Amino acid sequence: MTILIEADYSQYRQQILHIREQVFIIEQQVPPELEVDEQDPLARHVLLFSGNISVATGRLTADGHIGRIAVLKSHRQQGYGTKIILKLEQIATETGLKEITLAAQLQAQTFYEGLGYQAVGGVFLDAGIEHREMTKALQ
Repeated sequence: MTILIEADYSQYRQQILHIREQVFIIEQQVPPELEVDEQDPLARHVLLFSGNISVATGRLTADGHIGRIAVLKSHRQQGYGTKIILKLEQIATETGLKEITLAAQLQAQTFYEGLGYQAVGGVFLDAGIEHREMTKALQ
């Protein structure tokens, strides 16, 4: 059974950062100092639990940027990333945002296109990983 919640950062910080550490710092070799930023305490975070284990997370900043989407390797290919994105889109819509953006890793661009995102601009490096800016209009 999965449960998806909007997670107060101060309360769920440890679970959120554990997932991001596993995915970004350990798996993708992102420098630790680049992973946590000043947006974290201000952003709206979501956390997905499989049973009682937190396995996926993501955030939405006040300016409508979705980011830090991370699913533990052992829990991928189960639709959790999609659930995270849809919940963040719901939060964005509820807060009155008309458009959201994200910086997709190139290897995930097709995933985001399947959710209605469109690539804008060229490829750029972020933490040594190729990304592409993507956008989606909200209803």
